[in-house]
Amino acid sequence: MIGKKRSYLIVLVFLTIAVGLYLNKHLGGEQKLVEIHTREVTPRGNLADFEQTTISIFNAAAPSVVYIFTENAVSGVFGARGLRQGTGSGFLWDRQGHIVTNFHVIEGAQRIQVRLDNGEAVEATYVGGTPDYDLAVIRLRQNISGIQPIPVGKSEELQVGQSVLAIGNPFGLSRTLTTGVISALDRRLPTATGREVVGVIQTDAAINPGNSGGPLIDSSGRLIGINTAIISGSGSSAGIGFAVPVDVVNQVVPQLIAEGKFPRPGIGIMVLDEEIAARLGVVGVVIDRVVPGSSAERAGLEGIDHSNRLLGDIIVGVEGNPIGKMDDFIKNLR
Repeated sequence: MIGKKRSYLIVLVFLTIAVGLYLNKHLGGEQKLVEIHTREVTPRGNLADFEQTTISIFNAAAPSVVYIFTENAVSGVFGARGLRQGTGSGFLWDRQGHIVTNFHVIEGAQRIQVRLDNGEAVEATYVGGTPDYDLAVIRLRQNISGIQPIPVGKSEELQVGQSVLAIGNPFGLSRTLTTGVISALDRRLPTATGREVVGVIQTDAAINPGNSGGPLIDSSGRLIGINTAIISGSGSSAGIGFAVPVDVVNQVVPQLIAEGKFPRPGIGIMVLDEEIAARLGVVGVVIDRVVPGSSAERAGLEGIDHSNRLLGDIIVGVEGNPIGKMDDFIKNLR
């Protein structure tokens, strides 16, 4: 009996080995065949016209975009001091090496370094800035040949729905391109000083941390704005980004290069949202609040009495020119 069991066991072992060899020969061979057999590549056709246009715009504009690195001294516990590093974007303004970016990108920086399109890192120095417009100018400390300033467009030609491209360095990823459209025009953007930039461009082109200071470009490859802020609960793009309009840039930047500063805009007022004023049937600039110590306060202007729900002063004209909205008012102050 024991002998029979042993014989069955031996036969079972041999059958197992035989099955294993069979599977290895046939299935293993097929596996090897899969590993060495690659699919034939299907030739692609021509790129679509819109793809070719986007590629051309990027290739033309990207050399003008730079990556900005900053170092700020910070105080720690027990008086210890250290360095906080920051990053942002900017673009070449002229052949003298001036670079435009956001004020908040380089604010308080003790060291500024710029990485150019060719990968070269160059030290830069602060020229001037204005937190009222969140704009700043820095300059390369050495002469660089072949600088390619970005072409400049015009704000009044912009239309909701037209295509735009944003180039920058979000999350440290250099030379990143995102595309979208102009979602709205004539937005107002509060700055750190409590002032507002008028005529701001709203776009759905993805703008993330690190894009600040980078250019917003139209389909002709021209600068139409500087990517500045986003509305997002997470801090990442939610499809609502804002850019300081190029007309403001073209007015402020030459003054920063020449004088290092720009005269503070306005007369010291915060105004009611234009959509709310329109719903109230009011034509003109409704003063919501007057900044203490401002020229508006010295002139006796008053804002809204919120406790009694009473409107204050409304600006309807400046030196004979009718004022319908804040943009009209700002233009007449220039």
